[in-house]
Amino acid sequence: VSIRCERGAEIARLLGFHEETASAIRALDEHWNGRGHPDGLRGAQIPLLARIACLAQTVDVFASERGVDAAYAVAAERRGRWFDPAVVDALVSFRSDRVFWANLRDADVASLDPGERPEAVDELRLDRIAEAFARVIDAKSPYTHRHSERVAEIAVEIGATLGCSDEALRELRRAGLLHDIGKLGVPNTILDKPGALDAEERRIVEQHPRHSEEILARVAAFAAISEIAGAHHERLDGSGYPDGRRVEQLSLAMRILAVADVFEAMTAERPYRTAMTTERALDLIRKEAGLQLCAVCVGALEQTFASGETPVRLSVPA
Repeated sequence: VSIRCERGAEIARLLGFHEETASAIRALDEHWNGRGHPDGLRGAQIPLLARIACLAQTVDVFASERGVDAAYAVAAERRGRWFDPAVVDALVSFRSDRVFWANLRDADVASLDPGERPEAVDELRLDRIAEAFARVIDAKSPYTHRHSERVAEIAVEIGATLGCSDEALRELRRAGLLHDIGKLGVPNTILDKPGALDAEERRIVEQHPRHSEEILARVAAFAAISEIAGAHHERLDGSGYPDGRRVEQLSLAMRILAVADVFEAMTAERPYRTAMTTERALDLIRKEAGLQLCAVCVGALEQTFASGETPVRLSVPA
């Protein structure tokens, strides 16, 4: 619970939300009696927005699963313990509003869409947005913590070693941060499965790069990196997925991202194996150089780790 609230607040800040919003998210699971998380805030120490949201999320769950009466019963029972008494009293004031409660059960959620509101953002803001979504993506599974950030860091180091321009490095970084956004649609029962995937599970997993590309292509600011992100599982010999592209169809950026993703995955814990050492991962990747993975990019990866230190480049020049 504590980690969820803390990460949520960090993501809100990266996305540029007001500090009041971030603080409310952090305090979402604080309780009126001081026995909540993550900071044990009590009473009026808890931001009002958090007090309201804490009650709202509980009422929503109980109203959906057991009905409105059950939701009110829980609110009354926890009044003064979990929930601010004044906020519970406000909830009670519209208990008899049948139209309100009926609308909450309306399946037409599309009617709640506020519509598009174009907003001009600079390059730094776009970087922060990409970082925020990377954290959302990596929070999907305990086995992917910081995966996207690490892939982005490694990809930028490889690109810098190969002499890529600052603009190309920025695109590489964003593609690395967002390459797995399509995994948000993959069930955790598949992502965290300790054994081998069956045919249908593998089919679902192998569609995530396509979903990443489709999602990013719909966002004007990220459309330029959509194809790069969507090709991170493609291989030079055509054995990759989702499209089976061959060497002539893979740009340098695509090849760099593929190498960075493979290396990071090998050196991270997975539900079906322990993390490999840097030396072991490099040894295996060398064997694929020129076959499935770009030999030039693999060579740059080796140079990156020649000192035995992990890359720490978090950004590219403005």
